[in-house]
Amino acid sequence: MNESATSMLHAVIAMGVLTFVMFLWMYVTRIPAMQKAGVAPQDAAHPKSYTLPSKVARVADNYNHLFEAPTLFYAISIAIVLLGNADPLHATCAWIFVWLRVAHSLVQATVNIVMLRFALFAAGFLAMGVMIVREALAAFA
Repeated sequence: MNESATSMLHAVIAMGVLTFVMFLWMYVTRIPAMQKAGVAPQDAAHPKSYTLPSKVARVADNYNHLFEAPTLFYAISIAIVLLGNADPLHATCAWIFVWLRVAHSLVQATVNIVMLRFALFAAGFLAMGVMIVREALAAFA
């Protein structure tokens, strides 16, 4: 496996670490907030049926967002590596995506400025888009 492939797989692992960190942050904030609000565990069977403070809800929202666009990132990254097409540009795009997702998570979980979040999301998706288009051209050209 070449250095770029290894780097891309490290980026995939880094996204896993980010997701795990957000999982921990979510429960460290959510459980005390639910206790304070008097929400019984069974009442949480449907999260939309109760309301928690924004500073708690936005951490959970971000955790959920890490199972949306990043799932495509995992798939395309692993496909690029398995097909033997990992190169420095793919690896750079993978890490740009990861760092922008880290920034997106921090913004959403703290200040939650929507336009800043959107800019980070869009830039990350653009980096992943470069990976997708390059791999599609290599696969289907």
